Amino acid sequence: MDKLNKIAQLRELLHDMERDVGLERLSEAEWKVFLAARHLTEAPGDVVETDRIRNHRLARSIAQATYHRALRALVDMGLLERAEGSKAKTYSVRADMAGR
Repeated sequence: MDKLNKIAQLRELLHDMERDVGLERLSEAEWKVFLAARHLTEAPGDVVETDRIRNHRLARSIAQATYHRALRALVDMGLLERAEGSKAKTYSVRADMAGR
């Protein structure tokens, strides 16, 4: 099997997993912001500052306005939540989404 065929199979598997956890509906920007937030947290419910998400390699190429729209959309969808008892501009990946 050649490398491109392996990549195609992996992408198909990844797509199936995304669908299984309900992430196929995300835009590209929302997907990048969500993955960056999850990558920056070690455990479900950990808090991450928006500046750290914004500067993550997955999210830094997103235009500023698009980034903020994606962040707001993720909160509205319930995938990210504002961190309780923490200063403004901090979020966490919902604990029930982080380990799916």
